[in-house]
Amino acid sequence: MITLALTGSIGMGKSTVAAMFADEAIPIFDADAVVRQLQGQGGRLVPQIEARFPNTTRDGAVDRDALSAAVLGNRDELAALEAIVHPAVHHERTRFIVEHGDSPALLFDIPLLFETGGAEAFDKVIVVSAGEKLQRERVLARPGMTREKFEQILGRQMPDAEKRARADFIVDTSGSLDETRAQVRHILACLGLKTGV
Repeated sequence: MITLALTGSIGMGKSTVAAMFADEAIPIFDADAVVRQLQGQGGRLVPQIEARFPNTTRDGAVDRDALSAAVLGNRDELAALEAIVHPAVHHERTRFIVEHGDSPALLFDIPLLFETGGAEAFDKVIVVSAGEKLQRERVLARPGMTREKFEQILGRQMPDAEKRARADFIVDTSGSLDETRAQVRHILACLGLKTGV
């Protein structure tokens, strides 16, 4: 089994690329989706987060805006949140690997792969990238996004050029969806994995 890590800074098109790998029958572990589930209605981390960060949950789920306001820009508070979330995500990742033990490859969608020192755990790292101008346009078009929030998020992320330098493969999403899909299929072909399943 080949383990692939998919990463990239905010607004680079990582979710789109992950969906393309899924279209090629590669099982995807989406760390962000797992976090949303763990923090969502009835999620098992909701009580712990409320206990550590009072008034950041509502109706049995984490209020993502309130939690973001509580931790963004505060390294200690962010570390406290990560100490709650990361072990739970690791547990879910282990369960995913066991469930898909017969797959020739697994892809792990991990936004902060390099920032958390996780790259060494994977056989190959794929970085999704696009130009800075396009990235900014994509992110600022998101509902509720502000320039200040965007800059804070960027401040936590390794620069795109450094991620590209560390990558085994790069998917450039500046072009068309067909061009992006061709890059995904090329990566799978390089790894000896069938495409177009």
